[in-house]
Amino acid sequence: MIRVEIPHSGLGMVSCYFADATTPPGPSVSATSAQIEDIRVRPEIIKINSVEPEHSLVSYAADQLKSGMVLGMPTDTFYGLAADPFNLRAVERVYEIKSRSRHKPLSLMIESVDQAEELAQELPSAFYLLARRFWPGPLTIIVKAHARLPLKVTANSGNVALRVPASTIPLAVIKAAGLPITATSANLSGASECTTAEAVQQQLEDRIQLIVDGGTSPREVASTIVDLSQGDGQWRLIREGAIPQEQIAEMFGQG
Repeated sequence: MIRVEIPHSGLGMVSCYFADATTPPGPSVSATSAQIEDIRVRPEIIKINSVEPEHSLVSYAADQLKSGMVLGMPTDTFYGLAADPFNLRAVERVYEIKSRSRHKPLSLMIESVDQAEELAQELPSAFYLLARRFWPGPLTIIVKAHARLPLKVTANSGNVALRVPASTIPLAVIKAAGLPITATSANLSGASECTTAEAVQQQLEDRIQLIVDGGTSPREVASTIVDLSQGDGQWRLIREGAIPQEQIAEMFGQG
């Protein structure tokens, strides 16, 4: 049995073992590049208090995001894959981790309406009505994207889907990082969504390096998605989720 110490950015030194009956015992053994390439390291999991997130842990998660890492992140619906949307390599990793089609845009989690105004073109009055009524909360609103957003995020659609979650951990990380984060669910495309950090780890395995554990998701249904990108006061329900269609219609006086 050969023991090899390999440095890992999140876990420090990792001990790995290789069976090799032909190698005699000795004080120092070097693994081949092929053996090292085949090593699978379990993702790091950091537990953050969902009521009062610890500043040091939030700062650590924010620093990893800014360095280009993709994180598993709790939200007020399912766990999501959080990445810096302005880092094209990080965005590409999100698609790779999920095995997601590049033709599907990525939604973003933000901390405020002010941040939405920075990421979108001129917002319609219907946007402010919805945001005032349902944010923070499980409502995703599609609007015209600002030109500063990378095409990889919008999938060249010209639109962006935004949401302010009713969840302290992602809001704290967004604020600490000073940037929005991607919000697509932390699961393989076509597989079931995850409501715990353990489920994310089991499903994504070594595809992801760091998972923020904020406990079990408060609900097991996705956010509702409303499309306002057509303008002229028009709205269209793309997906009915945690917020019923009737509540949206009633707010617009169509109930």
